[in-house]
Amino acid sequence: MGVKSVRFNADEEKALALLTGALHMDTSGVIKKALWELYEDVQDAAVIEAFEVREDAGDTGFAPIHDLLDPGGS
Repeated sequence: MGVKSVRFNADEEKALALLTGALHMDTSGVIKKALWELYEDVQDAAVIEAFEVREDAGDTGFAPIHDLLDPGGS
């Protein structure tokens, strides 16, 4: 585990104080949560971009709902 030093300006300090209070988390927890939220956003964007490439290539399609719910056809 590493230790990082982060400098905040006055507005960022206010935002951090508001978030720590609202979320009932310490500073480290708020920063870690924000980090993971941003990471998820980047990962989601990559998945969407890959889908859009497949879609543009005509490699996607639709299936009836009953095929999704009962893929064995029973």
